[in-house]
Amino acid sequence: MTQIVPVILCGGSGTRLWPLSRKSYPKQFVPLVGDVTLFQASAQRMRQSADLAFGSPMVLTNSDFRFIVTEQLSAIGIDPGPILIEPEGRNTAPAILAAALHLHATDPEAIMLVAPSDHVVPDAQAFHAAVARGIEAVRTRGDLVTFGITPDRPETGYGYLQLETRPDGSGAAQPLRRFVEKPDMQTAEQMLADGSYLWNSGIFLFAVRDILAAFEAHASALCAPVRAAVERAKPDLGFLRLDPESWAGAEDISIDYAVMERAGNLSVVPFSGGWSDLGSWSAVHELGNPDADGVATSGSVTAIDCRNSLLRSEAEQLELVGLGVENLIAVAMKDAVLVASMDRAQDVKQAVTALKAKHAVQAESLPVDHRPWGWFESLAIGDRFQVKRIHVHPGAALSLQSHHHRSEHWIVVAGTAKVTVDDEVRLISENESVYIPLGSVHRMENPGKVPMVLIEVQTGSYLGEDDIVRYEDVYARS
Repeated sequence: MTQIVPVILCGGSGTRLWPLSRKSYPKQFVPLVGDVTLFQASAQRMRQSADLAFGSPMVLTNSDFRFIVTEQLSAIGIDPGPILIEPEGRNTAPAILAAALHLHATDPEAIMLVAPSDHVVPDAQAFHAAVARGIEAVRTRGDLVTFGITPDRPETGYGYLQLETRPDGSGAAQPLRRFVEKPDMQTAEQMLADGSYLWNSGIFLFAVRDILAAFEAHASALCAPVRAAVERAKPDLGFLRLDPESWAGAEDISIDYAVMERAGNLSVVPFSGGWSDLGSWSAVHELGNPDADGVATSGSVTAIDCRNSLLRSEAEQLELVGLGVENLIAVAMKDAVLVASMDRAQDVKQAVTALKAKHAVQAESLPVDHRPWGWFESLAIGDRFQVKRIHVHPGAALSLQSHHHRSEHWIVVAGTAKVTVDDEVRLISENESVYIPLGSVHRMENPGKVPMVLIEVQTGSYLGEDDIVRYEDVYARS
């Protein structure tokens, strides 16, 4: 049984699902559909089955998400393979090339299954069957295989793949005629009626040696900088950081443009087992089990006489009420609310652009800030003070640090904190507190086996997160 190496691309920002998905914590790390996150579901989908042998997943992500990746994989019992840190986003072609070069050094005969981290494929068994059919084309012909989704409606939000002929029903890999960009509605309707067009899923299967040969033939300018970035990569706490200087020399380009649209050995496996890239709130609505009136709800929501709408409350103790609305998207967060026509679901990223232009923090950041040791949330901010709730994972520790402009007061509300203040180290239990004077060198740790939660009150002339001088850090942050 041939072993397949899953390669999960995990660096997107998901702006079309604002305000739930933001640059600081994008949609792949959120449980949008079901109890696990999209990233976790992607990793689970590429695990051992009766017919396929999957290796440990390789993940490509950025520095901000590296600890989120390991935390979420650990939560579902998956030990990752290599985690490659991209110094900056350069699109899918350099990322896939880096993964192939890294694999080639240890297993030149490996087969790679490359998938985004934020897609929904409900039927894992059907997906495995499609992968098995793709492997035949990889083994026997050396094909670069992509997966085309059988369309069930005219869709303007996806690119398309045109086959040489209509799918023959066997599910076997078929030759590709051409790639088609996202069409207008009239063209999408014509393509649906034609029957030889499939949605482009962005999922690929190929042997390492074949994709490297394709890069050399069709995108040779990428090879030198990406190879140098891999060869000069440096280990960092179990991660592998690609060399920033070399990586910056790689063109920002997708795998479709760089290789797939130029290669002659490309084939497509048709897939009808259900798929969504969750690229808009309308896609979330479709998968949200709408009721008989087409209303999908999540969280604390009351819908009265509503039709064809998505209503989501993502904040505790915030009740969202829809009254007589139709074709509406309403998503309520603690710090931002989106209200949009369902017809404008593809345009939500325009809201992010507008918020960036006015320098609104809500454009890219959530109220909850995730860190390697846990997370914190701002509860109240005023003139010269801020109140936070801080959650520290069992066994985790914040950096040894000091501040130039603020003092802090910590009150433990759950668990036990090990606190260092200058030369004193002490344990602080529930309902106890400690004061951190301005300029004191301090650290907070959770020595227990349950999460530790405390309330932090900051006072001072400047309360920004950049007022931190780190002396020691177990997560190697500068």
